[in-house]
Amino acid sequence: MVGPQNVHHTGGAVSHVDTTPSEERRGAFTSRRVFILAAIGSAVGLGNIWRFPYVAYENGGGAFILPYLVALLTAGIPFLLLDYALGHRNRGSAPLSFARQSRGTEGLGWWQVGICFMIAVYYAAVLAWAVRYTLFSFTEAWGDDAEAYFFGEFLQVGDPGVTMDFVAGVVFPLALVWLALIVVLVLGVQRGIGAMSMIFIPILIVAFAVLVIYALTLDGAGEGLNTLFTPNWDALSEPGVWAAAYGQIFFSLSIGFGIMITYASYVRRGTDMPGSGLVVGFSNSGFELLAGIGVFAALGFMAQASGVQVSEVASSGVGLAFIAFPTIISEAPLGAFLGVLFFGSLVIAGFTSLVSVIEVVISAVRDKFEMTRRGATLAVSIPAAIVSLIFLGTTSGLYVLDIVDNFINKFGILLVAVVSMVVLAYAVRALPSLAEALNDHTSVHVGAWWRALIAVVAPIALAYVLIRDFLDTLEEPYGGYPEWMLAVFGWGAAGIVIVFGFLAALVPWRPGTSLEVPDLPPTRPGPDRTDRSRPDEEVR
Repeated sequence: MVGPQNVHHTGGAVSHVDTTPSEERRGAFTSRRVFILAAIGSAVGLGNIWRFPYVAYENGGGAFILPYLVALLTAGIPFLLLDYALGHRNRGSAPLSFARQSRGTEGLGWWQVGICFMIAVYYAAVLAWAVRYTLFSFTEAWGDDAEAYFFGEFLQVGDPGVTMDFVAGVVFPLALVWLALIVVLVLGVQRGIGAMSMIFIPILIVAFAVLVIYALTLDGAGEGLNTLFTPNWDALSEPGVWAAAYGQIFFSLSIGFGIMITYASYVRRGTDMPGSGLVVGFSNSGFELLAGIGVFAALGFMAQASGVQVSEVASSGVGLAFIAFPTIISEAPLGAFLGVLFFGSLVIAGFTSLVSVIEVVISAVRDKFEMTRRGATLAVSIPAAIVSLIFLGTTSGLYVLDIVDNFINKFGILLVAVVSMVVLAYAVRALPSLAEALNDHTSVHVGAWWRALIAVVAPIALAYVLIRDFLDTLEEPYGGYPEWMLAVFGWGAAGIVIVFGFLAALVPWRPGTSLEVPDLPPTRPGPDRTDRSRPDEEVR
């Protein structure tokens, strides 16, 4: 049953609109399988490889698996299904899906669009670094000191600040990343995003599986795994461990900032969305566990070779990828092979995630204005690429990236997620209609338990994480950066996406856009198969 938020103000009766031509214009995935691979490609990103292993190690080792699974089942998958329900039911980008749910919530969708634009700008830079390091692996270009090479010769990092001193070794691969991104996105939902996912995700899984198997053969691998998986059961009594679990699940699933809303809007009616959500959620967590095994097996080898404890070489993020792993590659037999597998996996995981991030912005622009896919892709990607090159292609790029990433993740994604859950659950009372949409054509029915998790458990857990991060940041300014940099690229970035979101909601929709929930005819029954009755959008 459609909720009261979709009632016409003039007549009071619910009205549905057949928007099949619009569906063809926007594009669609041709099968459930393609959608699942695309969603996995978005969820499996850099954070799975370089963040999860260290978070698990720091928060109880093997014991962390318990709060991690609790967080997955009580917040991760439920919120993933919320995103799916919004996009699949309302057939639009994040802003249009929110607007069709309730006109006053459109700003939440644009807030998410602003967040995605910010993420795309800096995420592309990390991807460019990984591209270069894939090539560096053949010659071990970093020499005897991977840390000095990364910060010195490669990034040419100076004192904290903003400069216009461009680094050719970053600018050129960064430009190539944006060019490849534009090509994939211009091709459209199925011919671009879908086809890329069908090719890249199996390659990623095979490559990383080979990497893990190889890492397990290295001397010291067992000690690395013992360090990671030895449980510290006392850690389960610490609130911070549970907060870390909820934060990790939330960030790793690509939920809360429009990606899964957008992808779900490209899925045909009659698709099992809850079942798809379970596949995506558990696949993402399975890959994180695989990453933990591979990373800590390699760190165990590094520790043994250096004659130190694994705890002394364990790190996450940039330090793990561009300092620790190059050191491992230099010392391991067949190091070039290991390097290509590791950095090649970073490139594939990062690229599929970056495609999904920028697609959120392109889809919103196409829905809001009368633009072709090619026009919208260029209108979004070229400005993003220019900003990316100016701020991330310079000697100050690492500092800007680090600050924006920290604040957008903590005070952008988490905040909009908590606000959207509260608004949908209590302000517009959308959960019953969204649950009904999820229960259409599925064997995994959601009911009162799902509404309770979205309305109570998930927002409380994420609000706790958000408050902890906020208080910690006030107590100790992030990274020891100058206050003006934190104000501009940290708090400023987190604040400007909010202002943008609610200003963009004031812009009128293109003529002919219906803000009613579309009512499309069901797809033909039968097992999942490629559906060519609704072609992808024309590339013009």
